[in-house]
Amino acid sequence: MENANQNAEIHPREEANTLSTGNGNDDQHRELVNSIKEMVESLEPPSLNNSSCCIYKIPTGIRKLNMEAYTPEVISIGPFHHGSKRLETMEKLKLKYFKRFLQRIAFKVEILVNEIKLHEERVRGCYAESIKLNSDDFVKLILVDGSFIIEFFYGLCSRGSQTAIHEDHILIDPISWQTMILDLQLLENQLPLFVIEILFGLACARRFEYRTFTSLAIDLFQRIHSRKLPQNLQVDARHFADLARTFLLPSSRKLVPRHESNLARADHLYTASQLYQAGVKFKVSSSKCLLDLKFTNGTLEIPCIKLYNSTETRYRNVIAFEQCHYPFESHFTDYIVLLSFLINTPKDVDLLIRKGIIINGFGSNNAVASLLNNLGTNVVYDGRNSAYCGLFEDLNAFYENPKHTWKATLKRDYFSTPWRIASTAAAGILLLLTLIQTICSIIQVVKMY
Repeated sequence: MENANQNAEIHPREEANTLSTGNGNDDQHRELVNSIKEMVESLEPPSLNNSSCCIYKIPTGIRKLNMEAYTPEVISIGPFHHGSKRLETMEKLKLKYFKRFLQRIAFKVEILVNEIKLHEERVRGCYAESIKLNSDDFVKLILVDGSFIIEFFYGLCSRGSQTAIHEDHILIDPISWQTMILDLQLLENQLPLFVIEILFGLACARRFEYRTFTSLAIDLFQRIHSRKLPQNLQVDARHFADLARTFLLPSSRKLVPRHESNLARADHLYTASQLYQAGVKFKVSSSKCLLDLKFTNGTLEIPCIKLYNSTETRYRNVIAFEQCHYPFESHFTDYIVLLSFLINTPKDVDLLIRKGIIINGFGSNNAVASLLNNLGTNVVYDGRNSAYCGLFEDLNAFYENPKHTWKATLKRDYFSTPWRIASTAAAGILLLLTLIQTICSIIQVVKMY
């Protein structure tokens, strides 16, 4: 009993010692615990409106392939490249445009500032990364950049504004003008269209021939891309990179439904040269939309692909935007992956140039093949979810049918030119005559016996 009592007395003491030791550990690691708490508390609260996010930094894996394709050369728009030493010269130009904007509209700056302040948080929410600028500097950036874009676009599009156009040519040399248009389509170099629309509505809508800024932007992009948007297409672009993507897509009625079956995959396709050897005919399509590919009765129709120095930059930024914002509607990415399968060597490029499908502004077939192969590098792509699953399936099935290969070989080797047709016919007649002569000889021999 005594031992039991002693044991009973020991347990509370041991428990107290254990608790004491625990408190000691708490004191020992208190600095680490506080550091972790501060780290967690310093995090920004999650955005309440994640759906508004639409302007992203380029993912590292994509950026490293060609950094220049994602970095503005002449002008910075928005906060991501604001303050770049390389672009300081254009900051002065933007201020000249801002002054011209204020003189044109004769509008109080206070009203513009108050309106932008009301929408500041919504604008900040459009960027995937937090903006380090304080409120006043951020609003100033929006006003200067937004008014510059309005003035610049209006000067290019307005039929009755010869003065503005003349001033643009004085302020901007032709080379910078072309580069600037490209800079305005970079994913990292954007202002949300809705905030430019607010400025336009407050100051310009009653004075300009365009009712909305979006209609002005569409007019300019139609001239840049030499393509009109379908009238029934509802344009809901969030910024210029999104609008550039819209011009590459079909209308909503013609969008190819993405394949939902797990049986079909768009992860293997024979090259253009291989398909041509198997009898596939290549024809330039009359469609102005790059994505309108059709394969019917052994003929693959592909819209004309015009490749110039600016093409890689435009395409790369559209692909990056789809990767970040449209992971399940990446129709242009699907198209680029298809081209990378179809065009693998300069031989494939040469074939499509001869068919009028590719217009090569690079001057080198190697450069075209390299470009189209590299555009899809490090891009997240699921062959089961491609818009072209059906096309992949049909083309591969055509190639793998021996009947088509035999027919193509016969036509290519014996009936491709008038001389070959004549030679084949002569050989056939000679063979027939030889056969007849042989039969006659055999008949004569048989009669003799």
